[in-house]
Amino acid sequence: MLLLATQGSKRVRLMQAARAQLRLPPAQVLEWRDWLAQPALLEGALRQSGRLKIEPPGDDPAAHGLLLDAGCRLLDRPPVEGPAHGELLAMDAWFAGFSKAMQDLERQLVAMPHIRVFNAPAEICLMTDKLACQRHLAAHDIAIPALLGPVHGYDHLQSLLHEHQLDRVYLKPRYGSSASGVVAYRRNKAGRQQATTSAALQLGGGAARLFNVKRMARYETRRDIAALVDALAAQQLYAEAWLNKPRCGDGHYDLRIVTVAGRPAHRVARIGQQMMTNLHLDNRRGDAAVLLHADDLAALETTATLAARAFPHSHVTGYDLVVRHGQAYVLEANAFGDLLPGLLWQGADTYAAQLNHV
Repeated sequence: MLLLATQGSKRVRLMQAARAQLRLPPAQVLEWRDWLAQPALLEGALRQSGRLKIEPPGDDPAAHGLLLDAGCRLLDRPPVEGPAHGELLAMDAWFAGFSKAMQDLERQLVAMPHIRVFNAPAEICLMTDKLACQRHLAAHDIAIPALLGPVHGYDHLQSLLHEHQLDRVYLKPRYGSSASGVVAYRRNKAGRQQATTSAALQLGGGAARLFNVKRMARYETRRDIAALVDALAAQQLYAEAWLNKPRCGDGHYDLRIVTVAGRPAHRVARIGQQMMTNLHLDNRRGDAAVLLHADDLAALETTATLAARAFPHSHVTGYDLVVRHGQAYVLEANAFGDLLPGLLWQGADTYAAQLNHV
C-alpha cells in the first residue's frame, strides 16, 4: 500500500498503527512535496504496491506553497508570499493548484489500471470544492441547507439577504476545510448585526488579513464585518440558509458519520456552545446512539448511504449532518473525513475498518 501523504503526520501514524494491528507491513509513504516536484516518483512507488490512498497535503507548508504557486500561475496572477502560520490566503489559487495536481494524478493512474485507489482524485477534487459538492448532493436528491450561492462581498451579501428574505446565514469559503473562515452571520430589523467566526481579522496597512484560530471571534461593527466578508469573498465565498442544530444540555450538536465501502460506519455527535461544533475547536464528542431517537438514527444512516452513492469511487468518506425530526441534512462531504482517533465501530477504528474492507 502506498500513501501520498506527509511523513510523520497524524494520519500516517494512525494508518501505520492500524496496519501493525492487522499484522500488515507498513505502508510506503510518498511525500506530497516530492511527488509535486517529480511526478514520475509515483509510478516507481506503485510498482511495489497495488493500492493508493491519497491523504491531504495540508500538513506540509512546502507542499502548500507548491500548490499555491501553481495555482497563481494557472490563474495568471503574480505569486504570493507564503501565508503566515494559520493565515487564510488565496484559497482559490491553492485550489486551482490542487485541482491541477488531482487531474495530473488521474492521468498517471489511467496508465496503471491495476492500482486500486481508495478515493478517486476527481471525487476528492469535487468534495474539496464545497459549493460544487453541495450542488452535486442536491442533484442526487440529498437534502442540504438551502443555497444562496456565491457571495461577492459585503454589499452583495446584503442584497442576497434581502432577495431571500433572510436575516441569518452561514458564509463558507468555497475551498476551506475544518471550519476555516466559516462565518455565522445574523442581523436584526434594528440594524444590529453580528458575525461569529474562527477567522481572526487583522486590519492595517490598507489590507485585511485573516488567521484561522481555535478561539471563536465575534464582530459587530459594520467596518469589521464588511472587511471580514470582503476578504473571504476575494478568495471565493458562498452562503447557505441557517439551519438550527438540535440542543444537548446547554449546547447543540451536529454529527459526523464515516462511510466505508458505501456503508455507514463510525458516527459521533459534535457538541458545543459555539456556532461551529468541529471537534478541533475544543468541542466534545457525544454518542449519536444516545442522542438520536430511532427515526433520527434511521434518517442518519439512510442519508449517509445515499450520499456515499453520489461518490461511487470513494472508499471512505466523512459527512457532517444535522438530523432533526426524522430528517437529515448534509452540511458537508469530506474526502478526508476519517481522522477520528479512538472512535470505534464494530471494534475497529476508521483506519482498521477501511483496511478490513480491502
